Formats: sequence, C-alpha cells, structure tokens
Amino acid sequence: MKHICLLISLLSFTLAGFAQTKVVAHRGYWKTDGSAQNSIAALRKADSIGCYGAEFDVYLTVDNQLVIHHDRSRNGVSMITDSTSIITALTLKNGETVPTLDAYLNTAKQFKNGTRLVLEIKSLDDERRERLAAALVIDKLVNFGLVEQTDIISFSKAVCMEVIHLVPQMRVQYLEGDLLPQELKDLGFVAADYEMDVFRQHPEWIEECHQLGLEVNVWTVNKEGDLREFLDKGVDFITTNEPVLLQQMLNVNK
Repeated sequence: MKHICLLISLLSFTLAGFAQTKVVAHRGYWKTDGSAQNSIAALRKADSIGCYGAEFDVYLTVDNQLVIHHDRSRNGVSMITDSTSIITALTLKNGETVPTLDAYLNTAKQFKNGTRLVLEIKSLDDERRERLAAALVIDKLVNFGLVEQTDIISFSKAVCMEVIHLVPQMRVQYLEGDLLPQELKDLGFVAADYEMDVFRQHPEWIEECHQLGLEVNVWTVNKEGDLREFLDKGVDFITTNEPVLLQQMLNVNK
C-alpha cells in the first residue's frame, strides 16, 4: 500500500509539473502548410493553436527601422547594413516578404487567443545601436498597447539592461547562459532563459531559480525525449519548433 501511495504521489507531482509548463513556438508556428519562420503566418498560426507565446527575432536596420528575421543576412542582403526597403523586398519560403515589427504588432492586436509576444532583440556590433534598438522597440510596444503582452529576450546584456531601465515592470530575459540565478535576480530579470545544455550542465539552477522566484525557460527543445526530460524537471516554459507535439504531451492540444 505504501508503494502505491508513493507512486500516486509521484504521478501527481509529475502531472502538476506538466500542467504548469507553457508552450512557446520558436520563430512562430512555422512547421505547417503555408507558413515560414518569422513570417506573419507563423505568428498567426501560433495564436490559432493556442500557444502561450510566439518567439521572433528583431533587427535594427541601418536606417533605424525594425524588421523580423533570424539570420544577419538573407540572399546576400544584410539586416544590419542594408536599407529597410531592400530587406523587406526579400521573399520568405511561404511567399511572404520579410515583415516589419509594425506588421507583426498589428497582427498581434488581432489575436483571438492572446498569445504572448516573445520578442528577441538581436545583438549588434555596437552597444549604442543595441540600446537604440531597445528604445525603439519599447516605443513601438507602447504605441501598439502591447507592453503587457510582450516578453523581451536578448543575448545582449546591454539590450536587456536598457529595457529594464526604460520599463522596470517589463518581463525581460537574458539568453547567453552565463549568469547565475542570483545574478539574474539581482539585475532585475524575471527568468533564466537558457539553452537546454546549460541546464543539463547546471541542473541545480532550475530549483535555485524557483526558490528565488524566477521562472525557467529552456530552448530550443524539439525531440520527444528532450521535451519529456524538461517537463519532468518542472520548467515553466519550453521554446520549441514542435509546439503541437509539446501540446499533445501536455494534453492541452486544441
């Protein structure tokens, strides 16, 4: 009987952990017909399947505009040194062109399921430009009324600290993986948002974060075994290219 009670207790703990974990679609929900990474379709589709969040990447262009793209270049065109008009003429795999942040935010205003925006401000070669990018992103979020629906993430500490300085209540997460949980807490971050191998090297950080009141997001987790590993560890968010698979594992697929 004791063994049965222990098994029930462990099962209940596991299921509770699963229920708490939220799905973030990496670069939107793009592994489906008519979609592409960091496209308007990927953003809409992430909301349509009820993801907690849709992650996407924002560059500051040479003419101080904000565009959505992951890599620094596409087909020989630079996101950093070429003009916005050239960048936004580039075609994505689903036939869309590279979108602006304005187009993304306008799309988010039409969401039916309230999917959060997980907005990565891309690192640049100049911290002054990074701080400018942070300020311009915040201006856009304020103008669209989406500050409370957005998390800001970045590999750049300068970007993160500028956002925290401008909007102390903003949910900001640092991606590099080189800060201890207590350091994250002291700097004003809300979570440890690290690549899965970082948490494998420092599994104790997950519990330490929770003890400090920090959330834990792990990325980019795609294989079923890896997803189950971090579900078992009770992380708060998983960023994945397989949002439907993760939803099925969480038994919340709609």
